[in-house]
Amino acid sequence: MTLMEIRKVHHALLHWRNFRLKLFAEGIITGLIGGLTVVLFRFALEAAEVLRTSLYQQLNKGNMALIAGWFILLAGIACLLGRIVKFEPMCSGSGIPQTKGVLLGLIKMDCLKVLAAKFIGGVLAIGAGMSLGREGPSIQIGAVIGQGFSRFLGRDSMEERYLLTSGASAGLAAAFNAPLAGVIFSLEELHKNFSPAVLMPAVAASLTADFMVRYFSGREPIWNFSGVPVLPAHYYVYLLILGVITGLFGAVFNSLLLKTLDIYSRQQVLPAGGKALLPLIAGGIAGFILPEILGGGNTLVGVISRGQFDLSMLLILLAVKFLYTMLSYGSGVPGGIFLPLLVIGALTGEAFSRILVIAGVKPDYHTTFIILAMAAYFTAIVKAPVTGSVLITEMTGSFRHLPELITICMIAYVTADFVKAEPIYESLLERMLQRGLPAVTKTAPPRTVMEIVVCLGSKLDGRIIKEIDWPPHCLLVCVRRGEREIVPKGDTELVAGDYLFVSANEDCAVDIKTLAEDCR
Repeated sequence: MTLMEIRKVHHALLHWRNFRLKLFAEGIITGLIGGLTVVLFRFALEAAEVLRTSLYQQLNKGNMALIAGWFILLAGIACLLGRIVKFEPMCSGSGIPQTKGVLLGLIKMDCLKVLAAKFIGGVLAIGAGMSLGREGPSIQIGAVIGQGFSRFLGRDSMEERYLLTSGASAGLAAAFNAPLAGVIFSLEELHKNFSPAVLMPAVAASLTADFMVRYFSGREPIWNFSGVPVLPAHYYVYLLILGVITGLFGAVFNSLLLKTLDIYSRQQVLPAGGKALLPLIAGGIAGFILPEILGGGNTLVGVISRGQFDLSMLLILLAVKFLYTMLSYGSGVPGGIFLPLLVIGALTGEAFSRILVIAGVKPDYHTTFIILAMAAYFTAIVKAPVTGSVLITEMTGSFRHLPELITICMIAYVTADFVKAEPIYESLLERMLQRGLPAVTKTAPPRTVMEIVVCLGSKLDGRIIKEIDWPPHCLLVCVRRGEREIVPKGDTELVAGDYLFVSANEDCAVDIKTLAEDCR
């Protein structure tokens, strides 16, 4: 970053109110474009699902020529997906690890290539029946739109990060009809702090994207759990048990997902561009036997909540959906795990409630256990308890269960932490960086301005600036304390809650964040 760019950033910080208003306005535009794009993505996926369902109705009539043609088409889709991932490796998988990597300055994305590859690849993979979700791709689609919009306006790297985060918020909000969860996810999972500078554009983008979805698709939540009873206090012992179970299951999910990716990378049978062949052919067969496991599983949750499966069928669905999600995601095609893991959580909650009924507990709360298990399972895997609680609250359209949701999410979080389970998206990002895939291109050391919060008890809390061992080529531009801007001097003392704006090489981003966040 040049001296002129640093002065530009410093000027923006000194005119903080106008800067926030500008970010808010740009967040609205990002949400508008991102929301419309994700709406198109959702419509394309819904059309593909309707087409797939109609096709299987014809295939089940036993026309062997039609069946053979379907499997040939699946093989063709597998080859096409391989070419798409080869064309733009950054489109593979969920897209959330890539977004985190860009925010940390560790990797870079080509906006237009990622947008096209993610959109087309996601529709092909999920539409063909692979057990993948639209939410991770929607977040990455929103992120590259925010990044592209920032570059179109010629903004600096600090503002680009804000708009990229806003786009990610818009993507999740549009994918789930959950604007608040979109904001919380960006703050809790992507930035790891509740920065006012991130909050303004993220809220604007999420609300705008949600408005676009509601305008085109209606105001109903994705899953309408109406009349779900609140769990009585004397049933909280079951809440504790379910929280521990989902915490352990979440740790198993994370471990097996990473092992599946390793198996795919080591296997020598399928060519690099044909990894999707195995899950697509397996899914093609499953479509005749157990069609409920195909796709993300959005409609399956509604069927589960109506109690249409007995315990044995629930356990079969749970096992097969779990394994097919591993098989699908491990292939590396565009598609996320967000929705499949929520479906697995719903199956776990329903199976748990059926076992309680056998043990003599009233069956009145089976739907309550479904939504609780969804939130807990999400928390155990992603390690974002606030997002998990808020997301399920918004998706179900009821705030009555928020205390139970927060409670079980914290139980699942502590359980997963106890068995040393790492957050899945951080593990996936670390794996990408370690393997040095073509998608992960380390950035050269251009300078950027980072916004970092001083956490309570961190290595910066209570320290004087001149006594701190800063990373090389690092310049503290400004300190924000509440609504005040402080020009940093050598004897300025930093306190918890301060927001530091630091100009440094992008490859120092992780070191600086660690300095501000890690406790002594």
